[in-house]
Amino acid sequence: MTRRRTGPGSTRGRLRGWGGVTGMAVACAVTASLTLLPLSHRGAGAFGGDPSGPGTAQVVQARADNCTDPEASLPPSSADGPSIAKIKARGKLIAGVDQNSFSWGYRKPETDKLENSGTGKLEGFDIDLVRAIAKDILGDPDAVIFRAIPTNQRIAALENDKVDVVVRTMTINCSRLDQVSFSTAYFQAGQQVLAPKNSTITGFDKSLAGKRICTAEGSTAYEALERQSFGSVFKDEHDGTEADEDRLTVPNQLDCLVRLQLGEVDAVVTDNALAAGQAAQDPAVELKGDKPFTTEYYGVATKRGANDLVARVNQVLVDYRRGGADSPWMVSYRKWLEAGLPGISAPPAPKYRSN
Repeated sequence: MTRRRTGPGSTRGRLRGWGGVTGMAVACAVTASLTLLPLSHRGAGAFGGDPSGPGTAQVVQARADNCTDPEASLPPSSADGPSIAKIKARGKLIAGVDQNSFSWGYRKPETDKLENSGTGKLEGFDIDLVRAIAKDILGDPDAVIFRAIPTNQRIAALENDKVDVVVRTMTINCSRLDQVSFSTAYFQAGQQVLAPKNSTITGFDKSLAGKRICTAEGSTAYEALERQSFGSVFKDEHDGTEADEDRLTVPNQLDCLVRLQLGEVDAVVTDNALAAGQAAQDPAVELKGDKPFTTEYYGVATKRGANDLVARVNQVLVDYRRGGADSPWMVSYRKWLEAGLPGISAPPAPKYRSN
């Protein structure tokens, strides 16, 4: 990867929030600690043998070419199948997660407890859900191998059997149903603009004209800008010499906040759920606009065709939603998300396929 040369004058703008240089070093260290998996889209899976894996079935969730309701998933079931059998034989659920998204999946820095190969205990809304899935399948919420994956590697991790599930603020949509299968929706979010409080940007509108916008590669935010950019600059130009290929389109979403703090970009477009956590980390930035400009739903992703695992996760979600204000979902929401995303009284209702 070609990188722009750096020097004493390469950092543009002052560091906003995070306590200047010290805070910025923490942010960079967190991002650098991401466990990158050596992934490709073809070849043998992580456990050897046929890359299609034993969980592949003939009947799969609605494909993109005839998709009209992507949030409709398989009916819930507690029955075992080949994907469940593989997890039970291993004795661990392998989950692809984030370790850098505050309140969703992140490593608590002040703890000394070691978990897997990283330092600090993984915590957050997505992590709670992973543990609920592990408890249902294996009887132990700690029977999990967490693998931190960047935004642009979520699908490849499933295709190559590196993980059983991805629980990483992943939006369900028609285009992704040709590559993975999804559970029912477990959270409703939407795209929004994150920018410095003193910015002239007012939201996803003409105030973005001429502004440098950062998004994560493979994200729905990038797709939204491809549809309507308002004259903003969101695609990197590569000249093979001085261009920084990751300045505007980055592998991992938190890198956009780092770019914003360095003054290398003017705004970030991302899910409001993630942006709220970043605004909590840096009081100098805020969400712009009165509300998200899209409606999106997060789902638990599995390898395409792993129907028994999808149905089992959907059963877990039935129990996770049950109980009203005292449901595990609401308890987790109040703990991790309510401060930044207030006013949510219930999880999204599940949708199921009729055939």
